[in-house]
Amino acid sequence: MGINTERDVEANLQIGPTSEGMVRLFIEGDGIEIPMDFDPEEAEEIAEEIRAAAQAARAMSGKRR
Repeated sequence: MGINTERDVEANLQIGPTSEGMVRLFIEGDGIEIPMDFDPEEAEEIAEEIRAAAQAARAMSGKRR
């Protein structure tokens, strides 16, 4: 199973700051809760990776048309 494998699973994603000064990604679905805490610098790196992936996905979808 990899990033390109589609699955029929629903989950909710919440993102926000914690009272400890961390950034939390909270994933909830199918009876499971996954809190993932990152320091602000790590969170910014993750945000940059998401932006780069979005840009790559846009470029790929443009080539398919």
